[in-house]
Amino acid sequence: MRPLSTLRVLRGTRRAVLVPGCAMLALLSGCDLAPAYHPPALTLPAAWGEDPVMRTAHPDDAALRPDWWTMFGDPVLDRLEAQATEANPDLNAAAESFTQSRDIAREAESKLYPQLTGGASGYKYKSSRKRLYRGGTATGPIYMSSEQYWAAASWEPDFWDSIRNQTRVRKAYAQQKAADYALARLSIQAELATDYMALRGLDAQHAVYTDSIAYYQTAVQITKMRQAGDIAAGIDVSRAQNQLYATQAADTDILAQRSVLEHAIAVLVNVAPGAFHLEPVPSLSFRPVALGAGVPSTLLERRPDIAGAERAVEQANRAIGITRAAYYPHITFNAMTGFMDNGFDLASLSNAMYQFGVGAVLPLFQGGLRRAELQRSWSQYRQAQDEYRATVLDAFQDVEDGLSLRTRLQTEAQQQEQAVGAAMRTQRMSMALYTGGLTNYLDVVVAQVAALTARIAEVKVQAEHLQATVRLIRALGGGWSRAELPGTKTIDPFGPLQYDGLHHPRPTGGIPVDTPPSADDLTRGGLTQGAKSR
Repeated sequence: MRPLSTLRVLRGTRRAVLVPGCAMLALLSGCDLAPAYHPPALTLPAAWGEDPVMRTAHPDDAALRPDWWTMFGDPVLDRLEAQATEANPDLNAAAESFTQSRDIAREAESKLYPQLTGGASGYKYKSSRKRLYRGGTATGPIYMSSEQYWAAASWEPDFWDSIRNQTRVRKAYAQQKAADYALARLSIQAELATDYMALRGLDAQHAVYTDSIAYYQTAVQITKMRQAGDIAAGIDVSRAQNQLYATQAADTDILAQRSVLEHAIAVLVNVAPGAFHLEPVPSLSFRPVALGAGVPSTLLERRPDIAGAERAVEQANRAIGITRAAYYPHITFNAMTGFMDNGFDLASLSNAMYQFGVGAVLPLFQGGLRRAELQRSWSQYRQAQDEYRATVLDAFQDVEDGLSLRTRLQTEAQQQEQAVGAAMRTQRMSMALYTGGLTNYLDVVVAQVAALTARIAEVKVQAEHLQATVRLIRALGGGWSRAELPGTKTIDPFGPLQYDGLHHPRPTGGIPVDTPPSADDLTRGGLTQGAKSR
Protein backbone atom coordinates (compact mmCIF):
# COMPACT_ATOMS: atom_id res chain seq x y z
CA MET A 1 0.00 0.00 0.00
CA ARG A 2 1.37 3.40 -1.08
CA PRO A 3 1.84 6.05 1.58
CA LEU A 4 -0.46 9.06 1.56
CA SER A 5 2.31 11.43 0.54
CA THR A 6 3.08 9.28 -2.53
CA LEU A 7 -0.59 9.32 -3.57
CA ARG A 8 -0.66 13.11 -3.27
CA VAL A 9 2.42 13.41 -5.45
CA LEU A 10 0.90 11.11 -8.10
CA ARG A 11 -2.36 13.02 -8.09
CA GLY A 12 -0.51 16.30 -8.43
CA THR A 13 1.49 14.88 -11.32
CA ARG A 14 -1.65 13.70 -13.11
CA ARG A 15 -3.29 17.07 -12.59
CA ALA A 16 -0.19 18.81 -13.94
CA VAL A 17 -0.39 16.67 -17.08
CA LEU A 18 -4.16 16.67 -17.57
CA VAL A 19 -4.79 20.39 -17.12
CA PRO A 20 -2.38 21.55 -19.87
CA GLY A 21 -3.53 18.64 -22.01
CA CYS A 22 -7.16 19.63 -21.70
CA ALA A 23 -6.24 23.25 -22.36
CA MET A 24 -4.37 22.22 -25.51
CA LEU A 25 -7.33 20.14 -26.72
CA ALA A 26 -9.67 23.04 -26.10
CA LEU A 27 -7.30 25.34 -28.01
CA LEU A 28 -7.03 22.93 -30.95
CA SER A 29 -10.80 22.49 -31.06
CA GLY A 30 -11.10 26.17 -31.90
CA CYS A 31 -12.86 29.19 -30.47
CA ASP A 32 -15.91 30.22 -32.45
CA LEU A 33 -15.97 34.03 -32.63
CA ALA A 34 -19.22 34.24 -34.58
CA PRO A 35 -22.32 35.39 -32.65
CA ALA A 36 -24.72 32.64 -31.61
CA TYR A 37 -27.02 32.21 -34.58
CA HIS A 38 -30.78 32.14 -34.31
CA PRO A 39 -33.11 32.55 -37.31
CA PRO A 40 -34.84 35.96 -37.28
CA ALA A 41 -37.92 35.84 -35.08
CA LEU A 42 -41.05 37.29 -36.65
CA THR A 43 -44.50 37.91 -35.22
CA LEU A 44 -46.93 36.30 -37.66
CA PRO A 45 -50.72 36.63 -37.96
CA ALA A 46 -52.81 33.75 -36.72
CA ALA A 47 -54.87 33.42 -39.91
CA TRP A 48 -55.07 34.67 -43.47
CA GLY A 49 -57.10 37.72 -44.30
CA GLU A 50 -58.87 35.82 -47.09
CA ASP A 51 -60.25 32.31 -46.68
CA PRO A 52 -59.70 29.74 -49.43
CA VAL A 53 -62.66 29.45 -51.77
CA MET A 54 -62.89 25.68 -51.70
CA ARG A 55 -62.53 23.59 -48.58
CA THR A 56 -62.48 19.87 -47.99
CA ALA A 57 -63.30 17.73 -44.99
CA HIS A 58 -59.99 15.87 -45.30
CA PRO A 59 -56.99 18.17 -44.86
CA ASP A 60 -54.62 15.61 -46.38
CA ASP A 61 -56.58 15.69 -49.64
CA ALA A 62 -56.06 19.46 -49.97
CA ALA A 63 -52.38 19.36 -48.99
CA LEU A 64 -50.07 20.29 -51.84
CA ARG A 65 -47.93 17.57 -53.34
CA PRO A 66 -44.73 18.09 -55.35
CA ASP A 67 -46.68 17.03 -58.46
CA TRP A 68 -49.44 19.53 -57.72
CA TRP A 69 -50.36 19.97 -61.40
CA THR A 70 -51.89 16.49 -61.44
CA MET A 71 -54.78 17.88 -59.38
CA PHE A 72 -56.11 19.56 -62.54
CA GLY A 73 -56.61 16.18 -64.22
CA ASP A 74 -55.06 17.05 -67.59
CA PRO A 75 -52.79 14.30 -69.04
CA VAL A 76 -51.14 16.66 -71.53
CA LEU A 77 -50.22 19.09 -68.76
CA ASP A 78 -48.82 16.16 -66.75
CA ARG A 79 -46.52 15.16 -69.61
CA LEU A 80 -45.43 18.74 -70.26
CA GLU A 81 -44.54 19.28 -66.60
CA ALA A 82 -42.56 16.04 -66.48
CA GLN A 83 -40.60 17.00 -69.58
CA ALA A 84 -39.89 20.53 -68.33
CA THR A 85 -38.70 19.23 -64.96
CA GLU A 86 -36.38 16.80 -66.69
CA ALA A 87 -34.98 18.80 -69.58
CA ASN A 88 -35.48 22.55 -69.07
CA PRO A 89 -32.00 24.05 -69.65
CA ASP A 90 -32.42 26.86 -67.12
CA LEU A 91 -33.35 24.31 -64.46
CA ASN A 92 -30.40 22.07 -65.35
CA ALA A 93 -28.13 25.11 -65.14
CA ALA A 94 -29.46 25.83 -61.63
CA ALA A 95 -28.63 22.23 -60.67
CA GLU A 96 -25.07 22.69 -61.94
CA SER A 97 -24.81 25.91 -59.96
CA PHE A 98 -25.70 23.94 -56.83
CA THR A 99 -23.01 21.37 -57.69
CA GLN A 100 -20.43 24.13 -58.01
CA SER A 101 -21.43 25.56 -54.64
CA ARG A 102 -20.83 22.13 -53.09
CA ASP A 103 -17.35 22.06 -54.59
CA ILE A 104 -16.65 25.54 -53.22
CA ALA A 105 -17.68 24.30 -49.77
CA ARG A 106 -15.32 21.32 -50.17
CA GLU A 107 -12.48 23.69 -51.11
CA ALA A 108 -13.05 25.71 -47.93
CA GLU A 109 -13.24 22.59 -45.75
CA SER A 110 -10.02 21.17 -47.25
CA LYS A 111 -8.02 23.84 -45.39
CA LEU A 112 -8.82 22.09 -42.11
CA TYR A 113 -6.55 19.21 -43.16
CA PRO A 114 -2.73 19.22 -43.44
CA GLN A 115 -1.61 20.05 -46.96
CA LEU A 116 0.88 17.45 -48.24
CA THR A 117 3.02 17.84 -51.34
CA GLY A 118 5.83 15.84 -52.87
CA GLY A 119 8.23 16.16 -55.74
CA ALA A 120 11.27 14.82 -57.50
CA SER A 121 13.81 16.38 -59.81
CA GLY A 122 17.00 15.58 -61.67
CA TYR A 123 19.42 17.99 -63.29
CA LYS A 124 22.67 17.83 -65.23
CA TYR A 125 24.97 20.87 -65.32
CA LYS A 126 28.05 21.67 -67.43
CA SER A 127 30.21 24.76 -67.14
CA SER A 128 32.62 26.21 -69.68
CA ARG A 129 36.31 25.33 -69.47
CA LYS A 130 37.06 28.97 -70.33
CA ARG A 131 34.85 30.44 -67.65
CA LEU A 132 36.05 33.41 -65.65
CA TYR A 133 38.63 32.69 -62.93
CA ARG A 134 39.23 29.15 -64.20
CA GLY A 135 42.91 28.71 -64.99
CA GLY A 136 44.16 27.02 -68.13
CA THR A 137 45.72 24.19 -66.14
CA ALA A 138 42.71 23.71 -63.83
CA THR A 139 41.59 20.12 -63.45
CA GLY A 140 38.35 20.71 -61.53
CA PRO A 141 35.08 19.14 -62.82
CA ILE A 142 32.95 21.00 -65.29
CA TYR A 143 30.01 18.57 -65.00
CA MET A 144 27.61 18.24 -62.10
CA SER A 145 24.41 16.26 -61.60
CA SER A 146 21.73 16.70 -58.95
CA GLU A 147 18.91 14.29 -58.14
CA GLN A 148 16.47 14.78 -55.31
CA TYR A 149 13.05 13.86 -54.05
CA TRP A 150 11.21 15.46 -51.21
CA ALA A 151 7.94 15.76 -49.30
CA ALA A 152 6.50 18.78 -47.54
CA ALA A 153 3.62 19.39 -45.18
CA SER A 154 1.91 22.53 -43.89
CA TRP A 155 -0.96 22.94 -41.48
CA GLU A 156 -2.74 25.91 -39.98
CA PRO A 157 -4.53 24.98 -36.75
CA ASP A 158 -7.96 26.61 -36.76
CA PHE A 159 -7.62 28.17 -33.31
CA TRP A 160 -10.20 30.89 -33.91
CA ASP A 161 -12.63 28.89 -36.08
CA SER A 162 -11.85 31.07 -39.08
CA ILE A 163 -11.63 28.09 -41.43
CA ARG A 164 -14.62 26.37 -39.85
CA ASN A 165 -16.71 29.49 -40.22
CA GLN A 166 -15.61 29.83 -43.84
CA THR A 167 -16.74 26.24 -44.34
CA ARG A 168 -20.06 26.94 -42.64
CA VAL A 169 -20.55 30.00 -44.84
CA ARG A 170 -19.93 27.95 -47.97
CA LYS A 171 -22.22 25.15 -46.85
CA ALA A 172 -24.97 27.63 -46.01
CA TYR A 173 -24.39 29.11 -49.45
CA ALA A 174 -24.78 25.64 -50.99
CA GLN A 175 -28.07 25.25 -49.10
CA GLN A 176 -29.13 28.64 -50.46
CA LYS A 177 -28.34 27.44 -54.00
CA ALA A 178 -30.43 24.32 -53.31
CA ALA A 179 -33.31 26.60 -52.31
CA ASP A 180 -32.69 28.62 -55.47
CA TYR A 181 -32.96 25.43 -57.50
CA ALA A 182 -36.27 24.58 -55.81
CA LEU A 183 -37.50 28.12 -56.50
CA ALA A 184 -36.43 27.90 -60.16
CA ARG A 185 -38.16 24.54 -60.53
CA LEU A 186 -41.37 25.86 -58.96
CA SER A 187 -41.24 29.00 -61.11
CA ILE A 188 -40.80 27.00 -64.32
CA GLN A 189 -43.56 24.57 -63.37
CA ALA A 190 -45.93 27.41 -62.46
CA GLU A 191 -45.06 29.37 -65.61
CA LEU A 192 -45.68 26.31 -67.75
CA ALA A 193 -49.04 25.62 -66.09
CA THR A 194 -50.04 29.28 -66.43
CA ASP A 195 -49.10 29.39 -70.11
CA TYR A 196 -50.84 26.08 -70.78
CA MET A 197 -54.05 27.26 -69.14
CA ALA A 198 -53.89 30.54 -71.03
CA LEU A 199 -53.46 28.56 -74.25
CA ARG A 200 -56.45 26.36 -73.44
CA GLY A 201 -58.39 29.53 -72.66
CA LEU A 202 -57.53 30.82 -76.14
CA ASP A 203 -58.67 27.47 -77.55
CA ALA A 204 -62.00 27.93 -75.82
CA GLN A 205 -62.27 31.50 -77.14
CA HIS A 206 -61.49 30.20 -80.63
CA ALA A 207 -64.33 27.68 -80.26
CA VAL A 208 -66.70 30.49 -79.23
CA TYR A 209 -65.64 32.61 -82.19
CA THR A 210 -65.99 29.66 -84.54
CA ASP A 211 -69.52 29.01 -83.29
CA SER A 212 -70.38 32.71 -83.56
CA ILE A 213 -68.92 32.97 -87.07
CA ALA A 214 -71.13 30.10 -88.23
CA TYR A 215 -74.12 31.83 -86.65
CA TYR A 216 -73.23 35.18 -88.27
CA GLN A 217 -72.79 33.54 -91.68
CA THR A 218 -76.33 32.26 -91.36
CA ALA A 219 -77.45 35.74 -90.38
CA VAL A 220 -75.81 37.20 -93.52
CA GLN A 221 -77.65 34.67 -95.66
CA ILE A 222 -80.95 35.55 -93.97
CA THR A 223 -80.48 39.27 -94.53
CA LYS A 224 -79.55 38.72 -98.18
CA MET A 225 -82.64 36.57 -98.68
CA ARG A 226 -84.82 39.23 -97.06
CA GLN A 227 -83.18 41.93 -99.20
CA ALA A 228 -83.80 39.88 -102.35
CA GLY A 229 -87.47 39.65 -101.37
CA ASP A 230 -87.65 43.39 -100.71
CA ILE A 231 -88.37 42.65 -97.06
CA ALA A 232 -85.14 44.16 -95.66
CA ALA A 233 -82.93 47.07 -96.58
CA GLY A 234 -79.35 46.80 -97.80
CA ILE A 235 -78.10 48.30 -94.54
CA ASP A 236 -79.13 45.10 -92.77
CA VAL A 237 -76.80 43.11 -95.02
CA SER A 238 -73.96 45.54 -94.34
CA ARG A 239 -74.48 45.28 -90.60
CA ALA A 240 -74.53 41.50 -90.73
CA GLN A 241 -71.37 41.41 -92.87
CA ASN A 242 -69.61 43.88 -90.56
CA GLN A 243 -70.38 41.67 -87.57
CA LEU A 244 -69.13 38.60 -89.42
CA TYR A 245 -65.86 40.12 -90.62
CA ALA A 246 -65.07 41.77 -87.28
CA THR A 247 -65.56 38.45 -85.52
CA GLN A 248 -63.30 36.68 -88.02
CA ALA A 249 -60.60 39.30 -87.42
CA ALA A 250 -60.89 38.83 -83.65
CA ASP A 251 -60.58 35.07 -84.12
CA THR A 252 -57.42 35.56 -86.19
CA ASP A 253 -55.93 37.63 -83.37
CA ILE A 254 -56.71 34.79 -80.92
CA LEU A 255 -54.87 32.32 -83.16
CA ALA A 256 -51.85 34.65 -83.28
CA GLN A 257 -51.77 34.85 -79.47
CA ARG A 258 -52.05 31.06 -79.29
CA SER A 259 -49.01 30.61 -81.54
CA VAL A 260 -46.92 32.85 -79.30
CA LEU A 261 -47.98 30.93 -76.18
CA GLU A 262 -47.29 27.61 -77.89
CA HIS A 263 -43.76 28.78 -78.69
CA ALA A 264 -43.23 29.78 -75.05
CA ILE A 265 -44.36 26.35 -73.86
CA ALA A 266 -42.02 24.66 -76.37
CA VAL A 267 -39.04 26.54 -74.97
CA LEU A 268 -40.00 25.62 -71.40
CA VAL A 269 -39.98 21.91 -72.30
CA ASN A 270 -36.68 22.24 -74.22
CA VAL A 271 -38.09 21.72 -77.72
CA ALA A 272 -37.57 23.96 -80.75
CA PRO A 273 -40.86 25.84 -81.36
CA GLY A 274 -40.99 24.73 -85.00
CA ALA A 275 -41.08 21.07 -83.93
CA PHE A 276 -43.77 21.48 -81.28
CA HIS A 277 -47.54 21.65 -81.55
CA LEU A 278 -50.48 21.07 -79.23
CA GLU A 279 -53.82 20.20 -80.77
CA PRO A 280 -56.56 22.66 -79.72
CA VAL A 281 -59.42 21.58 -77.48
CA PRO A 282 -62.86 23.26 -77.63
CA SER A 283 -63.41 23.91 -73.93
CA LEU A 284 -61.79 24.26 -70.53
CA SER A 285 -62.18 20.89 -68.88
CA PHE A 286 -59.85 21.09 -65.89
CA ARG A 287 -60.82 19.39 -62.65
CA PRO A 288 -61.85 21.73 -59.78
CA VAL A 289 -59.03 22.05 -57.24
CA ALA A 290 -59.52 22.31 -53.49
CA LEU A 291 -56.66 24.04 -51.68
CA GLY A 292 -55.90 24.32 -47.98
CA ALA A 293 -53.75 27.36 -47.28
CA GLY A 294 -52.90 26.24 -43.74
CA VAL A 295 -51.81 28.73 -41.09
CA PRO A 296 -49.42 31.58 -41.93
CA SER A 297 -46.60 30.26 -39.73
CA THR A 298 -46.21 27.16 -41.90
CA LEU A 299 -45.42 29.33 -44.93
CA LEU A 300 -41.90 29.90 -43.57
CA GLU A 301 -41.22 26.18 -44.00
CA ARG A 302 -42.83 25.82 -47.43
CA ARG A 303 -41.36 28.67 -49.48
CA PRO A 304 -37.92 28.04 -51.03
CA ASP A 305 -37.23 31.77 -51.40
CA ILE A 306 -37.78 32.27 -47.65
CA ALA A 307 -35.45 29.35 -46.91
CA GLY A 308 -32.82 30.83 -49.23
CA ALA A 309 -33.08 34.25 -47.56
CA GLU A 310 -32.68 32.64 -44.14
CA ARG A 311 -29.56 30.81 -45.31
CA ALA A 312 -28.14 34.17 -46.42
CA VAL A 313 -28.66 35.48 -42.87
CA GLU A 314 -26.60 32.62 -41.43
CA GLN A 315 -23.85 33.27 -43.96
CA ALA A 316 -23.66 36.89 -42.83
CA ASN A 317 -23.64 35.74 -39.20
CA ARG A 318 -20.69 33.40 -39.78
CA ALA A 319 -18.83 36.10 -41.72
CA ILE A 320 -18.68 38.14 -38.50
CA GLY A 321 -16.72 35.32 -36.87
CA ILE A 322 -14.30 35.23 -39.81
CA THR A 323 -13.72 38.97 -39.53
CA ARG A 324 -13.19 38.76 -35.78
CA ALA A 325 -10.64 35.98 -36.22
CA ALA A 326 -8.46 38.37 -38.23
CA TYR A 327 -7.63 40.19 -34.97
CA TYR A 328 -5.82 37.12 -33.59
CA PRO A 329 -2.53 35.50 -34.57
CA HIS A 330 -2.61 32.89 -37.31
CA ILE A 331 -0.12 30.09 -36.70
CA THR A 332 1.20 27.79 -39.41
CA PHE A 333 3.36 24.67 -39.08
CA ASN A 334 5.66 23.70 -41.97
CA ALA A 335 7.92 20.71 -42.50
CA MET A 336 9.97 19.35 -45.40
CA THR A 337 12.20 16.30 -45.77
CA GLY A 338 13.90 14.46 -48.61
CA PHE A 339 17.15 13.26 -50.15
CA MET A 340 19.60 14.94 -52.50
CA ASP A 341 22.71 13.56 -54.22
CA ASN A 342 24.75 14.12 -57.34
CA GLY A 343 24.25 10.52 -58.29
CA PHE A 344 21.68 7.89 -57.41
CA ASP A 345 22.75 7.13 -53.84
CA LEU A 346 19.63 8.85 -52.50
CA ALA A 347 18.79 6.40 -49.77
CA SER A 348 21.86 7.23 -47.72
CA LEU A 349 21.10 9.10 -44.52
CA SER A 350 24.06 11.34 -45.15
CA ASN A 351 22.20 12.68 -48.18
CA ALA A 352 19.04 13.40 -46.21
CA MET A 353 17.77 16.94 -45.77
CA TYR A 354 14.94 18.41 -43.76
CA GLN A 355 13.54 21.61 -42.38
CA PHE A 356 10.68 22.46 -40.08
CA GLY A 357 9.35 25.57 -38.51
CA VAL A 358 6.39 27.45 -37.16
CA GLY A 359 5.22 30.89 -38.10
CA ALA A 360 2.74 33.31 -36.60
CA VAL A 361 1.20 36.43 -38.12
CA LEU A 362 -0.45 39.03 -35.93
CA PRO A 363 -1.77 42.35 -37.29
CA LEU A 364 -0.42 45.27 -35.25
CA PHE A 365 -1.45 48.40 -37.14
CA GLN A 366 -3.34 48.55 -40.43
CA GLY A 367 -4.97 51.94 -40.32
CA GLY A 368 -8.44 50.70 -39.35
CA LEU A 369 -8.66 47.95 -41.98
CA ARG A 370 -9.85 45.23 -39.60
CA ARG A 371 -12.29 47.50 -37.83
CA ALA A 372 -13.81 48.57 -41.14
CA GLU A 373 -14.18 44.92 -42.20
CA LEU A 374 -15.85 44.03 -38.90
CA GLN A 375 -18.24 46.98 -39.11
CA ARG A 376 -19.10 46.03 -42.68
CA SER A 377 -19.77 42.44 -41.60
CA TRP A 378 -22.23 43.58 -38.96
CA SER A 379 -23.94 45.85 -41.49
CA GLN A 380 -24.20 42.99 -44.00
CA TYR A 381 -25.74 40.82 -41.27
CA ARG A 382 -28.40 43.42 -40.53
CA GLN A 383 -29.00 43.87 -44.25
CA ALA A 384 -29.53 40.11 -44.66
CA GLN A 385 -32.06 40.19 -41.81
CA ASP A 386 -33.94 43.06 -43.46
CA GLU A 387 -33.98 41.24 -46.80
CA TYR A 388 -35.30 38.14 -45.04
CA ARG A 389 -38.18 40.13 -43.55
CA ALA A 390 -38.90 41.67 -46.96
CA THR A 391 -38.98 38.20 -48.54
CA VAL A 392 -41.43 36.99 -45.89
CA LEU A 393 -43.67 40.02 -46.44
CA ASP A 394 -43.63 39.45 -50.20
CA ALA A 395 -44.55 35.82 -49.65
CA PHE A 396 -47.51 36.76 -47.45
CA GLN A 397 -48.64 39.24 -50.10
CA ASP A 398 -48.47 36.51 -52.76
CA VAL A 399 -50.70 34.23 -50.69
CA GLU A 400 -53.20 36.94 -49.84
CA ASP A 401 -53.35 38.01 -53.50
CA GLY A 402 -53.92 34.43 -54.59
CA LEU A 403 -56.67 33.89 -52.04
CA SER A 404 -58.38 37.16 -53.01
CA LEU A 405 -58.20 36.43 -56.72
CA ARG A 406 -59.61 32.93 -56.35
CA THR A 407 -62.48 34.18 -54.23
CA ARG A 408 -63.41 37.07 -56.50
CA LEU A 409 -62.88 35.22 -59.77
CA GLN A 410 -65.05 32.30 -58.71
CA THR A 411 -67.85 34.70 -57.86
CA GLU A 412 -67.28 36.53 -61.14
CA ALA A 413 -67.40 33.25 -63.08
CA GLN A 414 -70.78 32.42 -61.56
CA GLN A 415 -72.12 35.88 -62.38
CA GLN A 416 -70.75 35.72 -65.91
CA GLU A 417 -72.43 32.37 -66.46
CA GLN A 418 -75.77 33.99 -65.69
CA ALA A 419 -74.96 36.87 -68.04
CA VAL A 420 -74.21 34.42 -70.86
CA GLY A 421 -77.55 32.71 -70.37
CA ALA A 422 -79.42 36.00 -70.54
CA ALA A 423 -77.44 37.23 -73.57
CA MET A 424 -78.00 34.00 -75.49
CA ARG A 425 -81.76 34.17 -74.85
CA THR A 426 -81.80 37.78 -76.05
CA GLN A 427 -79.89 36.85 -79.22
CA ARG A 428 -82.32 34.02 -80.08
CA MET A 429 -85.37 36.18 -79.45
CA SER A 430 -83.98 39.12 -81.45
CA MET A 431 -83.26 36.93 -84.46
CA ALA A 432 -86.72 35.35 -84.22
CA LEU A 433 -88.38 38.78 -84.07
CA TYR A 434 -86.30 40.00 -87.02
CA THR A 435 -87.13 36.93 -89.09
CA GLY A 436 -90.78 37.54 -88.36
CA GLY A 437 -90.47 41.21 -89.38
CA LEU A 438 -91.22 42.51 -85.90
CA THR A 439 -87.94 44.41 -85.30
CA ASN A 440 -85.02 45.88 -87.22
CA TYR A 441 -81.61 44.26 -87.65
CA LEU A 442 -79.92 46.81 -85.38
CA ASP A 443 -81.51 45.10 -82.39
CA VAL A 444 -80.13 41.79 -83.67
CA VAL A 445 -76.61 43.22 -83.96
CA VAL A 446 -76.76 44.61 -80.43
CA ALA A 447 -77.91 41.24 -79.13
CA GLN A 448 -75.19 39.43 -81.07
CA VAL A 449 -72.46 41.71 -79.75
CA ALA A 450 -73.73 41.29 -76.18
CA ALA A 451 -73.88 37.49 -76.51
CA LEU A 452 -70.38 37.21 -78.00
CA THR A 453 -68.92 39.58 -75.42
CA ALA A 454 -70.51 37.64 -72.56
CA ARG A 455 -69.30 34.27 -73.86
CA ILE A 456 -65.74 35.51 -74.38
CA ALA A 457 -65.75 37.14 -70.94
CA GLU A 458 -66.94 33.87 -69.40
CA VAL A 459 -64.07 31.92 -70.97
CA LYS A 460 -61.55 34.58 -69.92
CA VAL A 461 -62.65 34.57 -66.30
CA GLN A 462 -62.55 30.77 -66.21
CA ALA A 463 -58.96 30.81 -67.50
CA GLU A 464 -58.03 33.57 -65.06
CA HIS A 465 -59.48 31.54 -62.20
CA LEU A 466 -57.30 28.58 -63.20
CA GLN A 467 -54.25 30.82 -63.41
CA ALA A 468 -55.09 32.33 -60.01
CA THR A 469 -55.15 28.80 -58.61
CA VAL A 470 -51.66 28.17 -60.02
CA ARG A 471 -50.50 31.47 -58.57
CA LEU A 472 -51.79 30.50 -55.14
CA ILE A 473 -50.12 27.09 -55.39
CA ARG A 474 -46.83 28.78 -56.24
CA ALA A 475 -47.32 31.25 -53.38
CA LEU A 476 -47.83 28.32 -50.98
CA GLY A 477 -44.56 26.70 -52.07
CA GLY A 478 -45.87 24.13 -54.54
CA GLY A 479 -45.58 21.23 -52.11
CA TRP A 480 -41.95 21.99 -51.24
CA SER A 481 -40.71 21.66 -47.67
CA ARG A 482 -37.64 23.03 -45.93
CA ALA A 483 -36.84 19.46 -44.93
CA GLU A 484 -35.79 18.89 -48.54
CA LEU A 485 -32.76 21.16 -48.11
CA PRO A 486 -29.56 19.07 -47.99
CA GLY A 487 -28.01 18.80 -44.55
CA THR A 488 -24.55 20.20 -43.87
CA LYS A 489 -23.13 16.68 -43.61
CA THR A 490 -24.39 15.76 -47.08
CA ILE A 491 -23.12 18.91 -48.80
CA ASP A 492 -19.66 17.41 -49.43
CA PRO A 493 -19.66 16.14 -53.03
CA PHE A 494 -17.10 13.43 -52.23
CA GLY A 495 -15.02 12.10 -49.35
CA PRO A 496 -11.56 13.44 -48.43
CA LEU A 497 -9.90 10.22 -49.63
CA GLN A 498 -12.15 9.55 -52.64
CA TYR A 499 -10.32 9.56 -55.97
CA ASP A 500 -12.74 7.76 -58.27
CA GLY A 501 -16.27 8.50 -59.49
CA LEU A 502 -15.64 12.26 -59.51
CA HIS A 503 -17.44 13.04 -62.79
CA HIS A 504 -20.64 13.67 -60.82
CA PRO A 505 -21.01 14.39 -57.09
CA ARG A 506 -22.95 12.28 -54.68
CA PRO A 507 -26.67 13.11 -54.98
CA THR A 508 -28.33 15.06 -52.20
CA GLY A 509 -31.42 17.17 -51.68
CA GLY A 510 -33.25 15.49 -54.56
CA ILE A 511 -31.35 17.67 -57.07
CA PRO A 512 -30.14 15.85 -60.21
CA VAL A 513 -26.37 15.56 -60.57
CA ASP A 514 -26.19 14.71 -64.26
CA THR A 515 -27.72 15.98 -67.49
CA PRO A 516 -30.42 13.79 -69.05
CA PRO A 517 -29.17 11.97 -72.18
CA SER A 518 -31.93 13.47 -74.32
CA ALA A 519 -31.45 17.08 -73.23
CA ASP A 520 -29.64 17.99 -76.47
CA ASP A 521 -32.47 16.72 -78.72
CA LEU A 522 -34.47 19.84 -79.59
CA THR A 523 -36.68 18.08 -82.14
CA ARG A 524 -37.97 15.15 -80.11
CA GLY A 525 -41.66 14.41 -80.29
CA GLY A 526 -43.76 12.67 -77.68
CA LEU A 527 -45.78 15.80 -76.88
CA THR A 528 -46.11 16.96 -80.48
CA GLN A 529 -49.62 16.05 -81.50
CA GLY A 530 -50.03 16.17 -85.25
CA ALA A 531 -48.32 18.36 -87.80
CA LYS A 532 -48.35 22.06 -87.14
CA SER A 533 -50.40 23.93 -89.70
CA ARG A 534 -48.83 26.94 -91.35
